[in-house]
Amino acid sequence: MLPKIAWKNLIHKPLNTALCVSLLMFGVGIISVLLLMQHQLEQKFERDLRDIDLVVGAKGSPLQLVLSAVYHLDAPTGNIKLAEARKVMDNPIVEEAIPLAYGDSYQGYRILGTTPDYLEKYNAELRDGRLFSKSMEATLGAAIVERTGLQVGDTFLGTHGDVREGHVHEEHPYTVVGVLKSTNSVLDQLVLTNIESVWDVHAVHGDEDDHDHEGDHDHDHDHEGDHDHDHEGDHDHDHEGDHDHDHEGDHDHSDATVDRDSMEITALLLKYKSRMTMLNIPRIINDQTNMQAVLPGLEINRLFYMLGVGATTLKLIAGGIMAMAGFSVFFVLYNRLRERKHELALMRSVGYRPGHLFGLLLFEGLLLAVFGYLLGWLLSRLGIYFINRQAESDFNLQFGWGWVPGEWWLLLLTFLVGIISALLPAWRAMRMDVSKILSDN
Repeated sequence: MLPKIAWKNLIHKPLNTALCVSLLMFGVGIISVLLLMQHQLEQKFERDLRDIDLVVGAKGSPLQLVLSAVYHLDAPTGNIKLAEARKVMDNPIVEEAIPLAYGDSYQGYRILGTTPDYLEKYNAELRDGRLFSKSMEATLGAAIVERTGLQVGDTFLGTHGDVREGHVHEEHPYTVVGVLKSTNSVLDQLVLTNIESVWDVHAVHGDEDDHDHEGDHDHDHDHEGDHDHDHEGDHDHDHEGDHDHDHEGDHDHSDATVDRDSMEITALLLKYKSRMTMLNIPRIINDQTNMQAVLPGLEINRLFYMLGVGATTLKLIAGGIMAMAGFSVFFVLYNRLRERKHELALMRSVGYRPGHLFGLLLFEGLLLAVFGYLLGWLLSRLGIYFINRQAESDFNLQFGWGWVPGEWWLLLLTFLVGIISALLPAWRAMRMDVSKILSDN
């Protein structure tokens, strides 16, 4: 009976009820979106790091190098000579070294030249077909197949740079030879091929691409000259002749693609045999070579610290909104108590105990909290939908819709706001002088 009475009381003045619920909804919605994005970003960044102790690439922004080489969310800082990279790769303290070469994309998805070791790092499994083994063969991540519809046997053309409207390499079509199962990692968003494919595409048209698209990356990423210089002249020297001569034998195995020390790659991912040497090697590489070495974990921690400051600020704003919602619930219930004291006194006179009145007002506060939380949760998922549309377009990034652990605390906090706001009105209702109220009326 009490829940029915509480519901009738709330809908008796819908505008007051709507104000309380709306404030709770916006507070819950903002905090829920932040919790969901923060939790999933941390999981994704940790999952994609996968035992990468060091990232080596061209000098520039350390964070940009990590974001481009590990997470493929930014433009590269430039290219490095394979001959220099091999000195690092051949160091006896290095347990695993994975070279990366890129510069093109397909419908916004990066085309990455690498070795099979890169796929093994993410425990990739084939859903269909096989891994790339020759130049211009490609194995696709699961998300790309889902979005583009490409299947084994299809061909496609790469686009210079990261933009969808860039120059298309029509003379060098890729052939899809395999499709990977979803790994819930960065692998799902990549077109994977061998490094020689990247060299082949830019060997003939490197100068042409740089001339035609000199401002592509400058416009989008403000890295003037970094990316265009990657292919300006380094891919042309001695490559045209070597290509025809070596193509037939080298393409049989992807390992052969890293033997041409005169060529260039974009980055190098390293794993050490012992972490004791992690602090010395980066300093040596940074001081004595034209490359830079970055500890990815350190840069990502800095990134999350910067993001955390902004997220904390937004959470405080949302917390302020929820506090306002709590005061609204309090004032609404308190004012209604003054208006309904005759009604409550009549309830006492027909047998309702003080505890019943106390419970009635607490239940009203709890109902407001429940509706505020449910609508706030729905608002947060609507927000994630619109964020996903933009994130998919800009970064090929998607956030899930599921429940995250922090939302349990948010649910508890919302209920506490509703209950605490109703405590004083409920206590006043329980302590009212029934005989005085009835005699006054």
